[in-house]
Amino acid sequence: MAEGEFDLINRYFALSKQIPRQDVILSIGDDCAITQLKADQRLAVTTDTMVENSHFYPTIPPRALGYKAVATNLSDLAAMGATPTWVSLALTLPKTDSHWLNEFSKGMFEILNRYDVTLIGGDTTKGEIPTVTITAQGLLGDYALCRHQAKIGDWIYVSGTLGDALAGFYLNRDIYEGKKSAVGFDEDFFIQRNLYPIPRIEFGKTLAKYRLANAALDISDGFMGDLMHILERSQVSAVVNLEDLPLSPQLSAYYGREKAELMALQGGEDYELCFTVSDENKTKLDQYLAPLNVPYTCVGQICAAEDNPVIRLQRYKQEVNLSIHSFDHFK
Repeated sequence: MAEGEFDLINRYFALSKQIPRQDVILSIGDDCAITQLKADQRLAVTTDTMVENSHFYPTIPPRALGYKAVATNLSDLAAMGATPTWVSLALTLPKTDSHWLNEFSKGMFEILNRYDVTLIGGDTTKGEIPTVTITAQGLLGDYALCRHQAKIGDWIYVSGTLGDALAGFYLNRDIYEGKKSAVGFDEDFFIQRNLYPIPRIEFGKTLAKYRLANAALDISDGFMGDLMHILERSQVSAVVNLEDLPLSPQLSAYYGREKAELMALQGGEDYELCFTVSDENKTKLDQYLAPLNVPYTCVGQICAAEDNPVIRLQRYKQEVNLSIHSFDHFK
């Protein structure tokens, strides 16, 4: 006998071993969840949807899909400097598969428990295309990292390395299309970077707590495309130094420096943070960020608004013209 909607919720999500946060008053099982806010707290809310064949291939391990669906939303909260607290899940599947659901929920709870986030509700439905929608909520103090706050003269930074996740996306596509049946060590590194991104939560919280950054966002659609969002909202332009782009040794070795740079500029789903820092705060970064053991790199500077181009690329102060296409799931 097929499991019904409430059977699925109770078996794979409600009856988990997850210990709810103390600020969860009422969780799964009622019409709404109820959570507690303190007087000095503000709520940050984000929603992200992943659709099969647009955001992931049918061959993705269900554990990785559960993990990544949560991680992408926690990354949005990290970009605001928020502390993740609660998520809800809307899951659409063409049929029930106990093994798939068990692995999917394991992936979800793996990352939820790691960051002390509680699944407080959601919905399960039957549909032709597997679809996962997560709504995540987090708590903010009196300062948030926003896209519209970049200032002329700010330095542009990114955390981690760029381009690895795009390499993983290409490899997953080749495996799905039958162009590749086995992967080497470096290739597996790229695939893991694509399937299991690390939301920079403590990094973002530190930037906000000490007001180190003016503007910030997470890199989900490619560095160039996402930086453009900051520039448009802040009504400024930027200079980016290609020689300073943070590339992993694996990416440089696998593709060569020139191709690796392109992948770093246009690659999607890195889920690193891009943030802008004033001259005054630039000298404070090491003091507050070094203990987090997350590398960060200055890759350029914010300038006064220019009509064209909004982002000028240069290598060792010599202007460079490149054709860059940001990651876009509709293309």
